[in-house]
Amino acid sequence: MVLEEKMIMNGEPEDEEEEEEMVDPLETMRQKCEEAEHCMHTRERLEQCETRVGSRSATEEDCTEELFDFLHARDHCVAHKLFHSVK
Repeated sequence: MVLEEKMIMNGEPEDEEEEEEMVDPLETMRQKCEEAEHCMHTRERLEQCETRVGSRSATEEDCTEELFDFLHARDHCVAHKLFHSVK
């Protein structure tokens, strides 16, 4: 009974501990690679395309090529850094 009263007064022991937010190391590496010059250039081209396409009411243009260029540049950087650190 005393233990139950302490739990009611003080809360569950798990309540006191703050959970650490899990950080995905792959996502961290992707963000770092996006800051590389080549990735920034391809991302800029993608954003320009999205702005251009978004400003038109009717267009057949999409930004697939620019998106793939950006993803390729970022993933190339990630693969290089990841496999270099694995060795």
